[in-house]
Amino acid sequence: MEIEGIKRLLHRPATKFSVGGFRPTNELTESWVGKVFLFGKGEDIPINSRGKQMMPLAQIYLKDLPFVPKELAGIELMTVFVSSDLPEQFDEMGENWLIREYASIDHLTRKDVTSSESFLKPFPLGHELVEKDFPLWDGGGVPYELEKEILILEKSGAIGSYYDIIEHCYDHKIGGYPSFCQSGIDFGDGFEFVFQISSDSKLNLNVVDNGSLMFAKNGSTGEWVLYYDFY
Repeated sequence: MEIEGIKRLLHRPATKFSVGGFRPTNELTESWVGKVFLFGKGEDIPINSRGKQMMPLAQIYLKDLPFVPKELAGIELMTVFVSSDLPEQFDEMGENWLIREYASIDHLTRKDVTSSESFLKPFPLGHELVEKDFPLWDGGGVPYELEKEILILEKSGAIGSYYDIIEHCYDHKIGGYPSFCQSGIDFGDGFEFVFQISSDSKLNLNVVDNGSLMFAKNGSTGEWVLYYDFY
């Protein structure tokens, strides 16, 4: 198989988020990292299993983004919370991390609240389309049959390595492929990677050792899973 054919079969679109370099608008439709200010009736910053407030990790307004995965169809706003002491990988959502999804922001309330447990520095998020995000090689999402084709190209000298022909977005993003630090894992039957929040010095977030918090959703059940790894 030719290089362009392989790339065409592998790439996925993504929305890449950028932090810093511009002033916040403070509009309800502005996406943030390290901050959540929209809440449903009776909602507040959630409490974790130790009785402490979780950290507001992100508030993402989806309608204005250039790409949104099908797993988020019908959702206008998503807010994300996580304990300052990270939950275990694949911890069930609720006690130590939480995602709230809203079909509309019309009936949400703005609350300028902060978590006493948070060490994150809040920033508004800019966004841009990444037309072609590619999986990482070691368990990152390259199907076995394509792995064989790529190894044939490497052996023939047509390419030096897989990473000579692809680009991968390691930033905060929705869509695309997860940025595994170790060999990739399977999120589970019916689950697809949806978004990640990566280690970021501006945000004051270091996921153990330069890792990423990676979130996957089951399109049939609506369940979420959280996984992270690190170097």
